[in-house]
Amino acid sequence: MTLQDATRSGAAAFMAHGKSMPMKNKIYASFDAAVADIPDGITFMSPGFGNVGIPRNLLAALHRRGVKNLTGISNSAGRPVDRNGIGNLIEAGQVKKMICAFTAPTHPSQVTPFVRMYNNDEIEAELVPQGTLAERIRAAAAGIGAFYTPTAVGTELAEGKEHREINGRRYVLEYALPADYAFIRAWKADTFGNLQFRLAQRNFNPIMAMAATITIVEVEHDIVDVGGFDPDHIHVSGVYVDRLVHIPPDGVWD
Repeated sequence: MTLQDATRSGAAAFMAHGKSMPMKNKIYASFDAAVADIPDGITFMSPGFGNVGIPRNLLAALHRRGVKNLTGISNSAGRPVDRNGIGNLIEAGQVKKMICAFTAPTHPSQVTPFVRMYNNDEIEAELVPQGTLAERIRAAAAGIGAFYTPTAVGTELAEGKEHREINGRRYVLEYALPADYAFIRAWKADTFGNLQFRLAQRNFNPIMAMAATITIVEVEHDIVDVGGFDPDHIHVSGVYVDRLVHIPPDGVWD
């Protein structure tokens, strides 16, 4: 029997059975329940672009869980006053390394937990140009192992990395950047996990949602049934999403 014949036979048997595949329940009752099985030592992604789109409720739950030896991937390493953000995890000593585009605060007078701990050799850091960070995450989402980019050529960030000349221009090899878990914030979602983002929520949220083994999403609005919003407005397919938690009225919204 050929593969095509086997496929047709299996499909016919499934249709004849008269039942559809049951859909996995992705909705969790609380943020703590959604992170309850996360172990020490994992690599996680979390968007960090100002205040917009940061999954503060999930990060707070991770902080409460007390897991340690984490590697974080984000646009930045937190803010001076980082309420329910990555800064809380860093200050609590739960993060051993940050991979990000901005390690320093936006103003020299500000001192973040990350800067203080890095200066005291209490945390590791890998600085990545912002566009390269986004592309490394996107490459992981697309199943691309590595790519060449001219960004950082001739700087300290390219030292020790493979270089190649393409059409007369020098490029550096950068590897894809996957994660074990992605913590995401979405504007809307349906029960399958199809996501809609609002405004600048679409900075790192969509590519991170597709680049992790397990993607956990906090949702601002009620989670609707499949078909509850226009398919043309879906920004991330539910096939990438594993867990959903609706933000309750007393949750963190900003």
